[in-house]
Order: sequence, then structure tokens, then C-alpha cells
Amino acid sequence: MPRRVLQGFVVSDKEDRTVHVRVENRVMHPLYKKYVKKHKKYAVHDAENAYKIGDYVKIVESRPISKTKKWVVDSKVHLGGSK
Repeated sequence: MPRRVLQGFVVSDKEDRTVHVRVENRVMHPLYKKYVKKHKKYAVHDAENAYKIGDYVKIVESRPISKTKKWVVDSKVHLGGSK
């Protein structure tokens, strides 16, 4: 079974070996047919404490690590922009 992969911003790194990642997606409202932003926060395992607030990361689904952690940070994603 393929593992789910999501991308989002790190919003908290206060816990040891855990970061909280906010994943946003756009869904169409069923009545008004406008796109609405929705978000969800995931507790993600970060074994080396390498990621800080504001980093854009890719997370991968894994086995349950604790009661709330079922995701692992895969890598940091570099946002394209002008230099």
C-alpha cells in the first residue's frame, strides 16, 4: 500500500523530536462553488530536531510512533523564488 505524502509549514518545534506541520488544501464549497482554504495540523516525528518554525517540509505517513504521531519528516522543500 503506498504511503501518503503531504507538504506543509512547520508551525511549532517546542517538543523534543516532534514538530507540528500545518497542511493547507483548497476545496470547492458545495453550494457556492468557490474555493475555500482548509488546513489541518499534524504532529510529525523529527528525530534530529533539524527543522524549525517556518520551514516548508514534506511529510510521509508511517507506523504509529506515539498516540498522536503517525507521520515522519521526509525532507525540506525549497520554495522557488527570485534571488
